[in-house]
This record gives sequence, structure tokens and C-alpha cells, in this order.
Amino acid sequence: MLRRRLSLTLTIMIFISLVSGLLPGAFGVGILPAALAQSEEEASPQGAKRPLPRFVSLRNGEVNMRAGPGVRYPVDWVYLRRDLPVEVIAEFDIWRKIRDPDGAEGWVHQSMLSGRRMMMIKKDHVMLRRTADDTASAAAWLANGVIGKVLQCPKDSAFCRVEVEGYPGWLRRDEMWGVYRSDVIE
Repeated sequence: MLRRRLSLTLTIMIFISLVSGLLPGAFGVGILPAALAQSEEEASPQGAKRPLPRFVSLRNGEVNMRAGPGVRYPVDWVYLRRDLPVEVIAEFDIWRKIRDPDGAEGWVHQSMLSGRRMMMIKKDHVMLRRTADDTASAAAWLANGVIGKVLQCPKDSAFCRVEVEGYPGWLRRDEMWGVYRSDVIE
């Protein structure tokens, strides 16, 4: 009986310690397993800084954008669009200041971001080309706001290979939001 009570007491003490942060290294980082605490966007060698600015995408279908870098700041926006491309323009600890395709800026926790390169059409009636050539035939026509995955952006090319709802093709860099003119994506 005493053994069971001690075991239960020890279990409760560990739980309280984890919740209050007294055992910060118990599961990697605080009470989060290390795999959850570090996003794909931030998966880089220890201490290595990622370049600023850079494009990433939203990891989840519901992401809070806050007025400042922390949970004590109010939520300005709630994004409801997974894979939306955003631009990281500043960093503070585990918080990233982002800019969305419409120019809104705010702070998001790093775990809500993914390194998956996505793009968004910012013009109406854009041709997805079959090849990386201005004279190529159309694979599809894309409307403003359509999101797709960036597959490749060759060096010194005005085009990137993308996939939109299962349709592969090529877009000019200036027809989408989510890549820089100098980006090389293999």
C-alpha cells in the first residue's frame, strides 16, 4: 500500500513538474517531444541560422498570427488555409514574423511553419505551361488565389516547375508569390 502511494505521489510530482516546466529536458524541449518542438522549417544544424527573408508555408489548417512574439500578445488573424506560402522576415527565439501574400505581417510560432515550398497565384487567368517556354501550350489555366507546390526552380531560369491539384507544369516566377528571382530549388 505504501509502495503504491509513493508511486502515485511520484507520478503526480513528475506530471506537475513537467507542466510547470521544472524538468525542461525531460522530453527534449519543455513538455513537448523534440520532434514536435522543432518544425521542418527550422530543421537545420544546431546553431545554424536560416537566411532572412525566406519563404515557407503554413503547416496546419488553423494558425494564429499574433501582434507580437509570444502567447501574451493578441491574435490578429487566424489563417484557415494549410500550405499558404508566407515569407519569414524576422525571428525572435521560437517565433517568426511573417508576411502573407496580401502583405499582412505578424508573429507565428515556428512549429506552425513548414519548409515545404508552396506558391500562390496572384493574378487572374494564368497559364500553367507544359514546358518552360513562353510559347508552350497550356496544361491548365489558374485563377487568382490558387495554391500549388513548387517542385523545381532552375538556376538562371525565369520559370519554375510546379504542381497544382495534380497538374504538373511551368510558371513564370513573376506569375506567382512564393519564390524569389534568385531561388534555386532542385
